[in-house]
Amino acid sequence: MDRMKELVELLNRYAKEYYELDNPTVSDAQYDQLYDELSALEKSTGTILSDSPTKRVGVAVQSGFKKHKHLERLYSLDKCKSFDELNEWYIRLSKNIAQGDGGRVSSDTPPHLHCAMFTLEYKYDGLTLNLTYEDKKLVRATTRGDGVTGEDVTAQVRTIRSVPKEIKDEGKYEIQGEAIMLLSELNKYNETATEPLKNARNAAAGAIRQLDPNITKSRNLEIICYSIGYSTKRFASQDEMHGFLVHNGFNAGYYYEKIQNIKDLQVHINAIENTRNELDYLIDGAVIKLNDVEARQEAGWTDKFPRWAVAYKFKAEEMTTKVTGVKWQVSRTRKLNPLAILEPVDIGGVTVRHATLSNYREIKRKDIRINSTVFVRRSGDVIPEILGIAEHAKDSTEIELPSVCPACGYPTESDDTFIYCTNRESCAPQITSAIEHFCSKNAMDIEGLSEKTIEQLYNELNVREFSDIYRLTKEQLFSLDGFKEKKAGNLIASIGKSKKTELDRFIYALGIPQIGKKAAKLLTEKFRNLYAIMNAKSEDVVSISEFGDIMANSVVEYFGKEQNRNQINELLVLGIKFQEKEIKEGIFSGKTVVLTGSLSKFRRSEAAVLITEQGGTVSDTINKSVSLVIVGADAGSKLDKAKKLNIEIIDEDAFVRLLF
Repeated sequence: MDRMKELVELLNRYAKEYYELDNPTVSDAQYDQLYDELSALEKSTGTILSDSPTKRVGVAVQSGFKKHKHLERLYSLDKCKSFDELNEWYIRLSKNIAQGDGGRVSSDTPPHLHCAMFTLEYKYDGLTLNLTYEDKKLVRATTRGDGVTGEDVTAQVRTIRSVPKEIKDEGKYEIQGEAIMLLSELNKYNETATEPLKNARNAAAGAIRQLDPNITKSRNLEIICYSIGYSTKRFASQDEMHGFLVHNGFNAGYYYEKIQNIKDLQVHINAIENTRNELDYLIDGAVIKLNDVEARQEAGWTDKFPRWAVAYKFKAEEMTTKVTGVKWQVSRTRKLNPLAILEPVDIGGVTVRHATLSNYREIKRKDIRINSTVFVRRSGDVIPEILGIAEHAKDSTEIELPSVCPACGYPTESDDTFIYCTNRESCAPQITSAIEHFCSKNAMDIEGLSEKTIEQLYNELNVREFSDIYRLTKEQLFSLDGFKEKKAGNLIASIGKSKKTELDRFIYALGIPQIGKKAAKLLTEKFRNLYAIMNAKSEDVVSISEFGDIMANSVVEYFGKEQNRNQINELLVLGIKFQEKEIKEGIFSGKTVVLTGSLSKFRRSEAAVLITEQGGTVSDTINKSVSLVIVGADAGSKLDKAKKLNIEIIDEDAFVRLLF
């Protein structure tokens, strides 16, 4: 934990020096090395510090930049690293579309699209930007930020010549793209620069985040535009979006192909990878998108990325090195996560000293031993991983599985995959990590409770449970090192402010195994109030769209434990209250509705909004909890299942009559 704290402090300082002060004290390679080490530690321990740079998408909004909320969320991309994984993505995509598109898609039969099945583009290695046009003019440019809110960098982007200041088409648009610095421009810049730039990716990101637009201009950046988010114009395909971008004067990329089948995708991706070193810009892969927008609606999104697009990451660089030891670190979920200690090895300009081992089953499966030589892979921002054994040595020894927790000394227990600490009551890393999660921004959002402060509260004020946070006083905080009137007052105020929260944030804050932000929201939408969730039966929970038996059982098991229920009741007594979300009333009040088939008058997302506005809940899955199914053209398996369950079924015309 001390090493993680040290890494976070170093990386945040280096980022400030680089982006805000324009005076970096370490090379890009050194920064990347430290960042990767932190990422590996976080994955192996299951712990992420509250101010860790890995929690941010890009760089946090600086004090010199205004925050701006995007009109439409910017998602990241799912990734695959082999053609087997690409084929698996394609099969999942086909099944997702088939479920809502009449069952017409299989892994062998592509969706019915109005154009080519896929588009293929370079994955540029730069800084993601969002350009807003209104009344034909560029009115705003922002960084991606966390996907919802970014930095307003309009003045900086206006200095980039490839960005149209005015477009031809009427309407309002958010254009997404990547700011890059050509390698030739980087070389030209460095010929006269007092302090040469060593990395094109960071050079571009640093240029955009300069408060002085003249510095941005001096680096002569390009912005490659590849997508349209919010739009008042309806696009039927990625091909139409690409045509719009070209027509309106954007640089729409140096590579764009329409591909009809998965086999041709592989041929083109191989060709890109074989020639990428000849390019005048950095790419770290290729982006595959489903061309047809209606089919994208069928495929849908996860909480993190669209199911209809994927980034194919090029083959990672591999080296061999020796495993010299293993650290076992405790997460908030009681898991003991193994982290391999390696003889330092340079991979792609970065020295690698640690690698993730995932779990003890992987250790056994790959036959990893101390003093054995292993293949280690590192690619971009991916955490270093051990691929397998290169050679065992005479002194190679089995990795000893811990019989006691390294943090508290209690005995361990195991299942088929993981080792757990049996101490549920007083294992410090578990408790402090759980409290940190409870207080985090997406949970109770208590500002001022860093990992260091939580450790102080644990060690000096005996804070052991969530409820202990709400019993703290300013006088108690004064006894802690570093706490004076202002800091103590701010923390007490933040704790008080957090008492008024939303139910889904509270459910997420509890740290129920398997329940993330999206699942917590689905639970609250289903049951509406806390006690209904606490008393729900497994069969009721599993009926929620996207919930399976494991998630449902985890919820029921958590609330079935007396200590958890007692803790929740204590929190309520201490003043936790839930803001009432407006429950809209209308013709679909109390109904769960499924949409299937192709609608002619609405996009699927538009119909879902109309249903929600009329009090209904939209689901992707047919089950006994569904009240109504609305069918469009070519409805298939969902319609058949609805008939078997005797669920009410109406067509699109009847849906329109209900609405209007």
